[in-house]
Amino acid sequence: MTEVVAALIWDKEKFMICQRPAHKARGLLWEFVGGKVEPGETKEQALIRECQEELAITLDVGKVFMDVVHEYPDLTVHLTLFHATIREGTPQKLEHNDIRWITVNEIDQYSFCPADEEILRRLKDAGKNLS
Repeated sequence: MTEVVAALIWDKEKFMICQRPAHKARGLLWEFVGGKVEPGETKEQALIRECQEELAITLDVGKVFMDVVHEYPDLTVHLTLFHATIREGTPQKLEHNDIRWITVNEIDQYSFCPADEEILRRLKDAGKNLS
């Protein structure tokens, strides 16, 4: 099983989503920013590193929002989604095809990675009073 971390970053009533590059697995699907936990890293350290590599931002990582296990045809992931805030930097598309800030009501307008679907359902159920 692959340990994966991601960030739920709010800006008022909107949260950040990123579109995967076309050439990667699940290309052009939307996701929360993050990536794989490397050996010797904590989940929080992995999330901070991934956001620096992919968006050129420094995060303050908060509590876990939720975690899910999802089986893709090519791998099984244990995804931990953390509440996070941007301490410094402006998100840049260093790796992603696109970055958007959306409201909970706009979730259905985007095609997300299957592992995120349970998280998105919980976001919609809880409304915007999460952050």
